[in-house]
Amino acid sequence: MAGHSKWANIRRRESVQARRRNRSPASATDPDRQLVRFEGYGPGGSAVMVECLTGDRGRLGAEVRQAFLEHGGSLGADGSVSYLFNIVGLMTYPPGTDEDRLMQVALEAGAEDVVPNADLSVEVLADPLEFSTVCAVLTHHGFAPTTAEVTQRATTCMELYGEAAERMVHLLEALEELDEVRDVYSNVEISHEVLARL
Repeated sequence: MAGHSKWANIRRRESVQARRRNRSPASATDPDRQLVRFEGYGPGGSAVMVECLTGDRGRLGAEVRQAFLEHGGSLGADGSVSYLFNIVGLMTYPPGTDEDRLMQVALEAGAEDVVPNADLSVEVLADPLEFSTVCAVLTHHGFAPTTAEVTQRATTCMELYGEAAERMVHLLEALEELDEVRDVYSNVEISHEVLARL
């Protein structure tokens, strides 16, 4: 969609990635910690999934709920939005990538789809079980991805504008700032004008 940016791409800002790299790896192996998922709704009814690793689900749940409430959202029940997301292998390529050649190699390697974005970047989607093979074949043919991961991807996107979009960005950033949050997924697309203001 022209003039819009998917939060899945926005959230890869260098500062967020640097903060995640600096978190203690010991926390991931702590036997008292468990994977927990929270689901809810952001401004405008947008879908948000928050994956966490915590030893205290109740305390973290209160922190996540507070972040939703402060930014115009609400926490939902288990399963309330997860049905809107699929697990996919995702590889991203920067603007200027030879889209036609990438598409040819990707589809021959077994990718499910090649998606051009409004900013001229390109995403390659693969079945999670085929992800490593597709990524290896693409890299072998000179298409080393900027990012490559198995992740959650929204099946449909929702455009947000104005105040709702600004509140959504603040909600997603607040959730990402919580120490025990590993990943935040949403189905929003936000205009570049809103992002420029923020």
